Amino acid sequence: MSDKVLNQFTPDVVEEEVKAAKKFRYGIIGTGWIAEAHAATLKLMDDVELVAMADLIPGKAETFAKRWGFDAEKIHFYPSHKELIDNEKLDGVSVCTYNATHAECTIYALEHGVNVLLEKPFTVTTEEAIAVCRAEKKSGKLLSIGFQPRMDNNMKEIKRIVEAGELGKVYYIRIGGGRRRGIPNSTFIEKRTAGIGALGDIGCYALDMVLNAIGYPKPLTVTGYKSAFFGPNPKYNNPADAQRFDVDDFAAGFVRLEGGIVVDFITSWASHINTPGDTIILGTEGALRIPSTECWNGSVGGQMTLYKDVAGLQAEVKLPLLPEPPKGLFFEKVRSFVDACRNNLPAPVPSSQILYNQAIIDGIVKSAELGKEIEIDIPEI
Repeated sequence: MSDKVLNQFTPDVVEEEVKAAKKFRYGIIGTGWIAEAHAATLKLMDDVELVAMADLIPGKAETFAKRWGFDAEKIHFYPSHKELIDNEKLDGVSVCTYNATHAECTIYALEHGVNVLLEKPFTVTTEEAIAVCRAEKKSGKLLSIGFQPRMDNNMKEIKRIVEAGELGKVYYIRIGGGRRRGIPNSTFIEKRTAGIGALGDIGCYALDMVLNAIGYPKPLTVTGYKSAFFGPNPKYNNPADAQRFDVDDFAAGFVRLEGGIVVDFITSWASHINTPGDTIILGTEGALRIPSTECWNGSVGGQMTLYKDVAGLQAEVKLPLLPEPPKGLFFEKVRSFVDACRNNLPAPVPSSQILYNQAIIDGIVKSAELGKEIEIDIPEI
């Protein structure tokens, strides 16, 4: 049978843009840098209406809305997340505040019946993450965590390779993501607002890349280290930021997971090397090398390599780099959240997984401060 005949039994797929009769009422809490990506994305969605914004700084949200071309007369502005939630009937909200207020804002929204897309990192501590998960469970609302690298086709390919059994039983993972120079500013570098530094900013992405691929096994123990030799030093940071810098700019950890898997983790905002190295996943039947990038943000830096024995010969397979979705990863992140809320689907990036991610990050902090290995205790939610 020719392809032409076979194709007669394959119906043509016609994609239609369906515009909902009722627009999804959306709010943004916190109008700093990351909120810009949310705003740009929302402007691409005909079925979503941005109706409310909140920011602690007077006039900041209004200025933000005008800068992004929203009709300020159609948006209500509030000085706090509580006033926004109390006065608006919302279908969903993006929490884009600084790390130290993630838990507070998210819990309040969930308790008042609002679905939440929470920017990363999940929280600052494990205890906060547990409190958020419990509020989510009690509310029955949807909570998704803002890990847009999950939407990357190459990241999905890593997970498919592992799930297909190409690596056999995974037993060791090394994460090498980091930057030679990539110290942010603003609220990222003070403990009172950020809580954690490079660990929370880019370390959470690195952990998610590999933990998601292997099914997010429960972390058991962690030995951690953290330092800040670059951020507080005016030789490597501007003097004003160096003076207020009091979080980590480098961190490392050795994590034991359920199933006999160990994770050797490193992340940095600054160092004297272009990258700490590629990420590798070792299994009993194969291994995968994931190239890092010079300014790591949870992306793939080049073609991945799959190492296998084929008929007794050691073989290496270069995997083609897959393209990003047409409208970008951030669009897919917000779009998947809205669709999940509308259609009663599971959270695209569930808190039950990122709770483990946060527990590892917090475990590295606590272990580093104690100077010894600690057990990770996560109660039932």
